[in-house]
Amino acid sequence: MYSTAICPYCLMAERLLFAKGVKTIEKLRVDLDPKIREEMITSTHRRTVPQIFIGDVHVGGFDDLHRLERQGELDSLLRGPFPEA
Repeated sequence: MYSTAICPYCLMAERLLFAKGVKTIEKLRVDLDPKIREEMITSTHRRTVPQIFIGDVHVGGFDDLHRLERQGELDSLLRGPFPEA
């Protein structure tokens, strides 16, 4: 997840994912490194945080994540399949 230190939507996304059983979230802080921000913009075509990926799937921002939860689609996305690391 691309994020910043003081982003309330990033915190809400983390809370939702942890509530769904996610154990760890890899956070890429765009406020600490301009190269990471450019990487985020290039890969997502968006400028705002959070930008959330589940596996290789770009979910979008918090509103997109929350919509998936409301539609009952988040659980199946979180189940994978994910390649072994």
